[in-house]
Amino acid sequence: MRSKAPVLLFWLVLSAAARAAEPLPVFDAHLHYNEEATARYPVARALEVFRKNGVKGILANSRPNDGTRALFEAKAKDIRVVPFIRPYIVRSDVQTWFRDPKIYALIESEMKRGYYRGIGEFHLHGADAGEAQVKRIVDLAAAKDFVIHAHSDDEAIERLFAHNPKVKIIWAHTGFGTPAEKLEQYFARYPALMGELSYRSGITGGEGKLTPEWRRLFEKYSDRFLLGSDTWITERWDAYAQIIAGYRAWLSQLPREAAERIAFRNAERLFAEQAR
Repeated sequence: MRSKAPVLLFWLVLSAAARAAEPLPVFDAHLHYNEEATARYPVARALEVFRKNGVKGILANSRPNDGTRALFEAKAKDIRVVPFIRPYIVRSDVQTWFRDPKIYALIESEMKRGYYRGIGEFHLHGADAGEAQVKRIVDLAAAKDFVIHAHSDDEAIERLFAHNPKVKIIWAHTGFGTPAEKLEQYFARYPALMGELSYRSGITGGEGKLTPEWRRLFEKYSDRFLLGSDTWITERWDAYAQIIAGYRAWLSQLPREAAERIAFRNAERLFAEQAR
């Protein structure tokens, strides 16, 4: 009787090759659907942008929160929408939200909807992170098992964890320019810290190649990074395909398992753990 092993091996190799040829699924962990974008990108068109680019999930946060609610309440079966409360009503709130009582009231009001999973993205730097209202929000997030999404410098990140070491933080842009060796220290010190990579400088060098320090960081901490489009202006929506393609270009230089973690598995794990 002829052995089935060669046939099985052939199909396993063929299946692996087909999987490798498919575009890597992406979870977009920094997606804004601000009021300026809604006219050019109504909900149906926004969802189609995700589908065309192989984006299977998004972390949605918007100014005001109406945009996030619209995406979540569309109930798209093929795109997971993880809604976050953004502590801004108008653009100028970026300068004052951390000490404005009406923003804390906004967060409490939105929480009553029952489906939000985090707070942010918010902008917070230096000593402003020491404000009493910031600690109150961090403690609230930790108590509710919410994730916070912080566009912050190094000092603010340290102050946020000092407020409550149990809080989970997505660091927008992974600090923009914080050196890779310092990031490694932060990931070792703060197990609940995730780094989101939109606008992050230094990842690639000439000809789009991963730099040695970032390759090392991604391979050591492949479970701590997330991708994001940061569609903070409508032009970023217009460039969405190029943004996602740019991620896939350097992810292809990593081992497949590490690339999958960064592309989508870390986000899936983070929000699956949060739901327990």
